[in-house]
Amino acid sequence: MNAVPPVVDRETWQQQLDELRIREKAATRELDAIAAQRRRLPAVQLPEYRLTAEDGSTVTLAEVFDGRSQLITYHHMWTDGNEWQCGGCTGVTAHYARLDFLENWDARMVVITNGPIDEVLAYKKKLGNTMTWYSTAGSSFGADMGASPGGGFAYNTFVRDGDTVYHQWQTFSRGAEQVSYTFGLLDVLPYGRQEVWQDAPDGWPQDPTYARWASSKQMADWYGSA
Repeated sequence: MNAVPPVVDRETWQQQLDELRIREKAATRELDAIAAQRRRLPAVQLPEYRLTAEDGSTVTLAEVFDGRSQLITYHHMWTDGNEWQCGGCTGVTAHYARLDFLENWDARMVVITNGPIDEVLAYKKKLGNTMTWYSTAGSSFGADMGASPGGGFAYNTFVRDGDTVYHQWQTFSRGAEQVSYTFGLLDVLPYGRQEVWQDAPDGWPQDPTYARWASSKQMADWYGSA
């Protein structure tokens, strides 16, 4: 039998929803303030990093912008030779299926990984991933951006002035939740993320952390072409 919240009349429900809305609006205003502070961050001028594109060519970081002034990179965790890479990274990059809208903001988003480009492309095909990937194998770019070989993942943002690129923002760990719709959707569900650390009413389903996360193989079964 499924757990069900306390059942009340609509007037009582509306009153409690209105009380929650006050906190939700306060959180929205705080996020606006955080975004304003982020826009005022200083930047670091970067050297001319070189990456490997999907066609095997070597490109500069400035060329990764593909003519735009702004760039978002997702640095995907990678272990050379593994059949399945990080499930969390695989799931996140599978969700960013349609990114052309960023063009209206003079921006682009790509995946960066430390893996060799031939393995990367085979994995991308197996997963049915539609993003554009670049390899930073042989370059210190991944490590310099907080995602060294054998390390974790990271989001970074950059701004370009001609061939000069500036590093403007970075996040990782739970800071990444704000740019993934997965957790936003889960958090508005009646049962939430259903993980043991979550504050939930008695009787709500709760499993070990990550227990419900899709594996890379599961993502391939859903979306892949091989």
